[in-house]
Amino acid sequence: MLELITDKKHDEARQGEAFAPFAVDTTIYKKHFYIESYGCAMNFADSEVVASILLQNGFGATKDVEQADLIFINTCSIREKAEDRVRKRLTEFRSLKRANPGMLVGVLGCMAERLKAKFIEEEKLVDMVIGPDAYRTLPALIEEAETGQKAVNVLLSRDETYADIAPIRLNSNGVTAFVSIMRGCNNMCSFCVVPFTRGRERSRDAESIINECKVLFEDGYREVTLLGQNVDSYHFVDDGLKNDDGQRMIDDQSRTVTFAKLLERVALISPLLRVRFSTSHPKDITDDVLYTIAKYENICNYIHLPVQSGSTRVLQMMNRTYSREWYIAKVDRIRELIPDCGISTDMISGFCTETEEDHRDSLSLMEYCKYDLAYLYFYSERPGTLAARRFADDVPLEVKKRRLQELVDLYRDHSLISMQKDVGKIFKVLVEGNSKKDENELHGRADNNKVVVFPKENFKKGEYVMVKIERCTAGTLLGKPVTPSAP
Repeated sequence: MLELITDKKHDEARQGEAFAPFAVDTTIYKKHFYIESYGCAMNFADSEVVASILLQNGFGATKDVEQADLIFINTCSIREKAEDRVRKRLTEFRSLKRANPGMLVGVLGCMAERLKAKFIEEEKLVDMVIGPDAYRTLPALIEEAETGQKAVNVLLSRDETYADIAPIRLNSNGVTAFVSIMRGCNNMCSFCVVPFTRGRERSRDAESIINECKVLFEDGYREVTLLGQNVDSYHFVDDGLKNDDGQRMIDDQSRTVTFAKLLERVALISPLLRVRFSTSHPKDITDDVLYTIAKYENICNYIHLPVQSGSTRVLQMMNRTYSREWYIAKVDRIRELIPDCGISTDMISGFCTETEEDHRDSLSLMEYCKYDLAYLYFYSERPGTLAARRFADDVPLEVKKRRLQELVDLYRDHSLISMQKDVGKIFKVLVEGNSKKDENELHGRADNNKVVVFPKENFKKGEYVMVKIERCTAGTLLGKPVTPSAP
């Protein structure tokens, strides 16, 4: 289990930390649903699939939980804190259910998969428990629950990708969107519950991904983020690919779509469509991917490269399959091929048997890499993981927290330095909307994923604006436009 301690800026920077209710209302359906999503971007993307399935089966969406006949919480199981947050939210629904006894409450996602039917025993309020691969069965499960029976489906699939379902964009800004390209994970990191809650890796049909991105662009979206637990291991053999003569290819190598090839095909949709991706495993990101990023201006120069520890000994216990030196060489290679690439990471303090020397290795690795963004946690055990079965959680909590704070302090220093280096530079910024602090200002992100705020003038959401950075805070670049807009 991973626990996060950090400042407010850091917490807000992590996508998907806060819940996001579906913000579309309609009165033409007999029953209405309400969704809250917690955790990673994959959960938010899954909620968009759930919304699509429910709408196709005659259920309407509401942004008002008090008007809902169906309440769904899409859950995260990566940290105990995330699960506690869901349980607390469920208690807040009790009064709603007392006022509307026919209301149904369903728990979706990783927490549902981890606890299965036990969830219903622990939370009597819950009527349905649905795992990440069972969303197509939601209409039948709702029918079952309406009879007074508790409904559970947590079967994992080796094939399900929801490739044929067009997601309904939740709380969309109309500019940026997530596109799921694969599900599951084959990396058995000893601290991680994901392989047990999301199953084995399976890659989505490449054509369905390209078509979804094309539709998004035609609908006015200007940035897509390709999502997967480990996007670099994307691998799809396309039986529909043809050669220049129109003949179907029979050579497996020619028909194989790697992540680098997929990235290129999405980039070629339009130079106006920005492309991001998350998350990369250091062992799988290839030079082909790096060359592709360097080749196309609309593939953003930003890579999230989780390291988890700076100690080779601890990395071996985590089953990360690389050493400290190997990881550093990968960072060096990224900066060699993409000199301005922003790099972020995840790191855990206090993993089983971690010593002060191991901790100093983590600090020195951070000092070497000088990350632009870092998600920092202290370790505590997650039931069902390899670490829970094999190792004692033997680092005292106060030691974990002290070491974590040292990582956070070092990261803050590096983050500010990274921001200061961009003062005076000009960035192409995609406008995502008004600044939260001042309606006369706009905010967007630069190519390196840093948030940029600048005067609104006559610019609009979805436009590209060239902005010269004049000053910065620890988490934001502040500047002024230097041209009306960028093509």
